[in-house]
Amino acid sequence: MATNLDGTATQRCPWCGTAPDYVAYHDQIWGVPEYDNHALFAKLCLDGQQAGLSWITILRKQANYEAAFLNFNPERLSGIQGDERRVFMEEQMQNAGIVRNRLKIESIFRNADSYMALQRQGIKFSDFLWDFVGGVPIQNAWRAMSDVPVATPESEAMSKALKKAGFNFVGPTIVYAFMQATGMVNDHLVSCPRYEEVRALSQ
Repeated sequence: MATNLDGTATQRCPWCGTAPDYVAYHDQIWGVPEYDNHALFAKLCLDGQQAGLSWITILRKQANYEAAFLNFNPERLSGIQGDERRVFMEEQMQNAGIVRNRLKIESIFRNADSYMALQRQGIKFSDFLWDFVGGVPIQNAWRAMSDVPVATPESEAMSKALKKAGFNFVGPTIVYAFMQATGMVNDHLVSCPRYEEVRALSQ
């Protein structure tokens, strides 16, 4: 059983543990339906940075990433090209506040370019992503963490479409974590107080 910040007991999803920042993320952000194009782009990029690491590692570096990568503004990031981009990436390879992995740093720019390519086609990023769940959150009813999948047919399809559009670090497992976090699926356990609260947000 988890504990609230005020010390009272709760049946909060066990994955968030008791670290205050992780509890706040669980209670305020995780599973809340997100439709904003830029917010979705930022979250997808951050989830890509998580590959091979725990999410709490990236969560605690989020402010550093936002400062380093122009608040994940895809227009501004994609506008950095050629030598300017190479210099920018080299500077970030020296940034101790982020994960200094060249492929992951490159992926943020690649994803920004792909986002802008969709925009030039008249495709809104939010619509592109939410179409995979029919535009409304999938309401699951898991009773134990062992019941929660790491990927689904929807995340497989979204991953394939994102890769085709030029995005990377968007495998089915990363994409499913992204879907959970942005409320495309409600994967709070039914015993968690947030389950019904998040469910109500999709009504």
